Amino acid sequence: MADKKNYYEVLGVSKNATEEEIKAAYKKLVKQYHPDLHPNDKLAAEKFKEINEANEVLSDKQKRAAYDYEQEHPGMGAGGFGGFGGGTGGFGGFEDIFGSIFQGFGGGASMQRDTSGEDIQIEMRLSFMDAAKGCAKEIAYSRNEPCPACKGTGAKGGTAFKTCTKCGGKGQVRFTQETMFGRTIRVGACPDCGGRGKIVTEKCPDCKGKGYVRRETKFTLNVPAGADTNSYIRKRGYGQASPEGGEPGDLIVVFRVEPHKIFQRKNYDLYVDLPVPFLTATLGGTVKVPDLDDAFDYTIPEGTQSGTTFTVRGKGIKTRNGVGNLYLRVFVEVPTKLTKEQKKALEDARGAFDLKQYDKAKRYADNLSALYGKEAYKK
Repeated sequence: MADKKNYYEVLGVSKNATEEEIKAAYKKLVKQYHPDLHPNDKLAAEKFKEINEANEVLSDKQKRAAYDYEQEHPGMGAGGFGGFGGGTGGFGGFEDIFGSIFQGFGGGASMQRDTSGEDIQIEMRLSFMDAAKGCAKEIAYSRNEPCPACKGTGAKGGTAFKTCTKCGGKGQVRFTQETMFGRTIRVGACPDCGGRGKIVTEKCPDCKGKGYVRRETKFTLNVPAGADTNSYIRKRGYGQASPEGGEPGDLIVVFRVEPHKIFQRKNYDLYVDLPVPFLTATLGGTVKVPDLDDAFDYTIPEGTQSGTTFTVRGKGIKTRNGVGNLYLRVFVEVPTKLTKEQKKALEDARGAFDLKQYDKAKRYADNLSALYGKEAYKK
């Protein structure tokens, strides 16, 4: 194991990580390094390979236990990860060190190798409204589909194969290794048939024995209301065909949502910066407010200040998991260009304002003067 990377470090989890933590870390890294997102990137492909190798071991209780043992006892031939030589027989004592871990060789449960096809990840861009309200989108992409001529077997007519004699059709064989502590055993894919349990005697002419053909797939994807950037939908069986006749992989559609000119979003809540005319904010009145479907009238109380936020419940994004709110963040529009008549009207009204408001402004100026000094304040 000296030349092997630490699988826990590869996934970025601790040695005591739970199955859920390992699964979450694996999913996050797969989305980050998937080859479909990094075409012709050898480093990303190698990283993706390491991630899958680490997950294959750490997500399996038996493999993980054997791996931990080998990490703690380097050089003792704990097996299962570095390849084993042939050989049978034993030294006696400590025979089948992992008998309690790898149970049932030849008579009970056996380790099953994952023969499913690879997942495909694609990105879908959505407008803000399509993501918020939900929509139906056509998807077209290329993938490896099971060859219809051989039903994914790679054999001519789907029948031109024979049972592997080395593994007896199981696809798995036992590997043993003798050490000074006894005999260790693991189960691995049969080297003759590659884990398929059968050997093709005549290749399918349509797929040249690969078991799959490259085709374009089209279908309609229903995007639910509330889709957000980095959320995704997994379509089971829409990924790559298995080269070994197993189940096809999945299609993972990751969403990227475009920003909106008016709405801002946080989860299912919507935020709107609402301009309110100076007189409406001062005297009160009604303004038009947008939501996802239309515009509605909203009453602004008199004396509303800039920075005030009003909550309109149930006017956010409506999803099957709940409904968000609409938040109106007020900023008061102060007129910048006034006619002579407008200026005179405001000047005439200046003296009619409550003196308490003037006193408040004066006290504020006095506080600034005391804090920074009169000369600094004048500047």
